[in-house]
Amino acid sequence: MGLIVQKYGGTSVRDMERIRQVARRVGAAREAGHDVIVVVSAMAGETNKLVGWALELTDLPDEREYDLLLSSGERITSALLAIALQTLGHPAQSFTGRQAGIITDFAHGRARIARITGERIREALGQGKVAVVAGFQGISEKSDVSTLGRGGSDTSAVALAAAFQAGLCEIFTDVDGVYTTDPNIVPEARKLDRISYEEMLELASLGAKVLQTRSVELAKKYNVPLMVRSSFNENPGTLVTKEESQMEDVVVAGIAYNKDEAKISVLGIPDRPGVAKRIFRTLADARILVDMIIQNIGKDGLADLTFTVSKEDRPRAAKIMEQLKEDLGIQEIQVDENIVKVAIVGVGMRSHTGVAAQMFETLADAGINIEMISTSEIKVSCVIDAKYFELAVRELHRAFQLEKEQAYHEKKTPLKS
Repeated sequence: MGLIVQKYGGTSVRDMERIRQVARRVGAAREAGHDVIVVVSAMAGETNKLVGWALELTDLPDEREYDLLLSSGERITSALLAIALQTLGHPAQSFTGRQAGIITDFAHGRARIARITGERIREALGQGKVAVVAGFQGISEKSDVSTLGRGGSDTSAVALAAAFQAGLCEIFTDVDGVYTTDPNIVPEARKLDRISYEEMLELASLGAKVLQTRSVELAKKYNVPLMVRSSFNENPGTLVTKEESQMEDVVVAGIAYNKDEAKISVLGIPDRPGVAKRIFRTLADARILVDMIIQNIGKDGLADLTFTVSKEDRPRAAKIMEQLKEDLGIQEIQVDENIVKVAIVGVGMRSHTGVAAQMFETLADAGINIEMISTSEIKVSCVIDAKYFELAVRELHRAFQLEKEQAYHEKKTPLKS
């Protein structure tokens, strides 16, 4: 029994019938003896509609007003779900981020949760009510409404689960778990019973849209067990949890891709101390996140520097580089949006050799050129031409036999090298 947190995404609450179905599912959890905190997203398409309205008025809305506008979608959903629960005979009370006591920093549009007071939620739970919280939002120390960025309702749910020491945080979405890769590309993709926080964090950061990156970071930090499930059926989901010893027997847990990156190449820059510092400090001050970085030393005291940013940040990043061009003596700047990052992920990479070699050989055999490479302890990422990304995903999934339950589990299984 005990407290559980449930989060429902936009497709799960897209219309009145879906909201009624969510209310019935929440009611069943309450009837099973659980106290329940529910976190909801805006109804599917609602946030995009609000964004469109703002952009009809200006290309650059005021950040404070923009946050207040975008937060309204989740408030509508939370009130509707509370009404639906009450109609079914389950006492319920809705809360905005402010009313829930979710205190954030001042970064509008990308706010981070500083703490959760939660007095009113505790009061509601003590009265036997379901607490329905508007996700994606909080309140700054200046009492301004703040939003946590796209996908921020996941973060709201995990943060509340951590603050209230919930036994489980269930993330309900339109898929019934975490798969070895995108089933739309590889129909043989297999749903995982469980996955480690580290693997899920890498997959989320690489573009897997099942969970938001910051929510997984929080879950790992506070050891919150996450269950990814579908709100459209009763199938068992995927448990995201701390690493277990047997997880290292699996060499590659999944394959992810990210189509939302652009590559910026800075060619012919003076090879002297301080140039890279100037470039990346300027980008950081503009709050532009840089992903992969490669530097090549050329001739005549010059070097080439290539890095990737999100396509959303690409225009600002390119403009900054043009502004630095004359000052730093840059010869040429090239921008390429026609790229995709493909990666293999698995905690088993720590104890297996030849994994990167297998990946590179697979891509080479498929005639796919690698433009950039990045590695971590449990990940190998490659930037390739966008037109090859589906082929790359399919070939890598086949090469590592991820459709099989026991594929590459045994450490004695040789990999090509």
